[in-house]
Amino acid sequence: MDNNKNYEWVTVRKTGDTLLVLHNETGTVGIVQGLGENGEVNRVSPEDLDDNEMLSIERSENSFTEFYSTFYHQLKEPSEFSFFKVTEYEAKQMALKLQKYIDEAPDDVKQELKQYEISIDVVEAHRKAGEGKTVGKGKDAGNRYLYKAEQVDWKMMDKLGWNEDRLEELGALEPMLKGYKTPMLVPVHIELGKVSGTIEARLSLQANDFGEVELRFHPVRRMPDFSKPFFGHLFSEEDKRNLIEIGNMGRMVDLVHGITGETVPSLISRDRLTNELVQVRADRVRVPLVIKGVTLDQEQRKILREGKPLFIENMLSARGTLFNAAVQYNADKRYVEFLLDKNVRRMGVEDFRQVPKVFRGKKLKKWQVEKLNKGEVAYVDGLVDRNGKGYQGYLRFDKGIGKFEFSFKNVWKGEKSRKRGRGI
Repeated sequence: MDNNKNYEWVTVRKTGDTLLVLHNETGTVGIVQGLGENGEVNRVSPEDLDDNEMLSIERSENSFTEFYSTFYHQLKEPSEFSFFKVTEYEAKQMALKLQKYIDEAPDDVKQELKQYEISIDVVEAHRKAGEGKTVGKGKDAGNRYLYKAEQVDWKMMDKLGWNEDRLEELGALEPMLKGYKTPMLVPVHIELGKVSGTIEARLSLQANDFGEVELRFHPVRRMPDFSKPFFGHLFSEEDKRNLIEIGNMGRMVDLVHGITGETVPSLISRDRLTNELVQVRADRVRVPLVIKGVTLDQEQRKILREGKPLFIENMLSARGTLFNAAVQYNADKRYVEFLLDKNVRRMGVEDFRQVPKVFRGKKLKKWQVEKLNKGEVAYVDGLVDRNGKGYQGYLRFDKGIGKFEFSFKNVWKGEKSRKRGRGI
């Protein structure tokens, strides 16, 4: 029993990497929680660490170089800090050891830390080298592809009116080899006895139980069929509205596996091209660490994994301008997509603009978060400016814009009583 418990502890705790941060001027060591307003590092001292609050960088996503490059360039003053990569389960211990080393080691010996510090130059060199591995038409290169071109049943494909060259020219072959459907509808020739014709469909590949790669086609439907249970799930009226108007159901539900009878937590979306309903297992939902330059914290990623919409501010567009938008995981596309403004309002995405637990590197107390969630003003002390000088003030959270408002004096004092006097 003890061995099983130890094994379970390791598999739960050792989930990925995180960052330690050293403020070079003050010599203080913290554990990174994310980025705050204006490129400030949100960090917590190892003594105050709650394991659920540290930044989590999942190894399975193989995205550390991409993450760190984005993270580093968002910092307002990156030269003020040194960062060190450690595993999550050893973060607290390593932070304490690093702080002791900084406090006790002579200045000339501290220079040895440079060899352990994450170098942005090295990271970006690795990232660029990785990008350079994508060569031309390398359909079968590396492990980016689930299938090889020679595994495709080209005789069957020919009967449908397609061949390898035409699919490649259309830009449809590569997504299929990666395990996705064709990104567009294609005309498919079908023959049923003496009747033949052409229908519009999306094509995909899928391995059967014998390891053979089969061709699947997904014809266009007029509407999804909500009259029958979908793997055991009965759709509510809200489920139907969300799937029709937005494309994503917006919540996690238990589906029953058709063969094993296993209950599987899953997300459901609608293929907007064919109206086919598509499910994805919750344990296969992959949410990026960074979306358009914004590093997501654990709570934000949890919201997306559960299929809910999330409002994100200050994302960086391809043109270099900042913008705000709501995003949501799409089970059909298998990635996080942007939602249109009208869909954002209909789903009430404002409800997901939660009060962050950290303000300017200071972990907020439970009572402070509760007051801020109610729209009330909370007094906050123990804040430290960039020069290491402490200060305090009053804080309010505007859910309408999802931002903190700070004042050294309580400028909102008496606001509630004035509203009552006006009958508000």
